[in-house]
Amino acid sequence: MDFALTEEQEMIAQTARDFFDENATSDRTRAAMQGNGIDPELWQSFAGELGLAGLVIAEEHGGSQLGMVELASVAEAAGANVAALPLLGNAMAACALTAGGSQEQKSEFLPQLASGELIASVGFATAGAVRFAGGKVDGVVKNVPHGGAAGLLVVFDGGNGWVLRADDAGVRSETPVTMDQTRPLARIRFDGASATPLENAGSALAAALEAGLVCLSAEALGGAQACLDRTVAYSKDRVQFGRPIGSFQAYKHRLADMMVGIEQSRSAVYWAACCVDENAAETPLALHGAKSFVADTYFKCAGDMIQLHGGIGFTWEHDAHLFFKRAKTIQNLLGTSDWHREQVAAMVLDGTQTGEAA
Repeated sequence: MDFALTEEQEMIAQTARDFFDENATSDRTRAAMQGNGIDPELWQSFAGELGLAGLVIAEEHGGSQLGMVELASVAEAAGANVAALPLLGNAMAACALTAGGSQEQKSEFLPQLASGELIASVGFATAGAVRFAGGKVDGVVKNVPHGGAAGLLVVFDGGNGWVLRADDAGVRSETPVTMDQTRPLARIRFDGASATPLENAGSALAAALEAGLVCLSAEALGGAQACLDRTVAYSKDRVQFGRPIGSFQAYKHRLADMMVGIEQSRSAVYWAACCVDENAAETPLALHGAKSFVADTYFKCAGDMIQLHGGIGFTWEHDAHLFFKRAKTIQNLLGTSDWHREQVAAMVLDGTQTGEAA
């Protein structure tokens, strides 16, 4: 398996970094937090001018037909700026429809997702929370990222899955205040909402989870790197006792620990992305390992960033809290770190990660 990025992948990554560095500013992110968690101008440019909303969508539906490595590089750049856009939900929905949607669903929705005209999200209901009969869905699904702003919903309940229009009369969304206001989590209720079943819900669910775990892990990697970069810059500017605080040995040790964790995280993220693209046998192990390790690394780096900035790091005016809240939310989305480590342990014990199971 080749872990080196191609020239095209490097170009996509650099384009994404430049775009988010220039446009996903703190002021714009904070303004989006007062609304639905989406910077509309940022999303329009991301989808329309750069065409990155269709990254994982087939060319026949208006996309670029690229893979998880490219998605990871874009998500890493977005995470480095805590960008307020619905990348996670759109990527999961696009992959779910591609893998398990009917031809009619693909033709209708994928071009709109690729253009950014339609915002989508994915909800995972607890067992028995959603009921489907006669083309109608009843029940509730929680913690849907940017669910209040989505126009299209893909909902899973166990091995079943459906596609719904969010403007249907039977769909009601509530968006309580959550920790990370750059990615509001909605509670969506269905009361006789019109829905169409996915053609292959199992494949759709697997594809949605793969895209979601790669996206979150890459976001965490970008966020952790930004925490380190910003703290290093601060350590050079802040002077105490006549010298920059970054020259003190104890401070250097903390920065070094952050760097080591981030480098390990980078390997984990791109190994997982490569595994998905190449349909490798190690894919489940790589995804669980990346999500648990990188999410925890990000949370540690975000906490260190606050502490190493001293008093200013605790203030609302400083962006450190944006990274900290995003990190904590990522730890809990699509399974906690403890849950993912349990899956890794189970695979190691029964040998499935190497194909040794009977």
